[in-house]
Amino acid sequence: MDSDGLLIGIAAVFAGTTVLMVVLAFVFQPFLLLFAAIFGAATYLLWYHASGRLTERIRQTAADRAERRRANAAARGPGDFEGFGPGRRAAGAAGDRRVGGNRRRADDRRGGRGPRTDRNEPTAEEAYRTLDLEPGADEAAVKAAYRERVKAVHPDTESGDEEQFKRVNRAYERLTE
Repeated sequence: MDSDGLLIGIAAVFAGTTVLMVVLAFVFQPFLLLFAAIFGAATYLLWYHASGRLTERIRQTAADRAERRRANAAARGPGDFEGFGPGRRAAGAAGDRRVGGNRRRADDRRGGRGPRTDRNEPTAEEAYRTLDLEPGADEAAVKAAYRERVKAVHPDTESGDEEQFKRVNRAYERLTE
């Protein structure tokens, strides 16, 4: 509570300085109104903090944001996280490899042992089927098929399908690893 009393005291000094500046501005120099405005703003912020309203507003804002996050997470459901923006999961993985990032594959983390356990990631056969390719197609054919399929299923087109678009991106990721 002592800090609140100190803040109120400082706010009172600033309020007095503001009043003095306003009076001096009318008597001597209108330019002093600029300083009066600065002191007035500082007075208001100090009072806002000392009264507890600033703390209350910050807590309310934090609680509102946390509630929105919980509601969004509940609406999405478990396992639906696709990154930090539209298409980030697929684009981020490919972008990290291109610029020499230190992103490691799931196989590398486990020492390359055994089959993949990620439910969202397709097998190589499923990836080839998704892109309408024969197994063992070269990288150029994979890239061409990917571009063609993405144009057909992109969510921004009239016949677009977001789930199919995600499947195509995951298939391309799988085949270019």
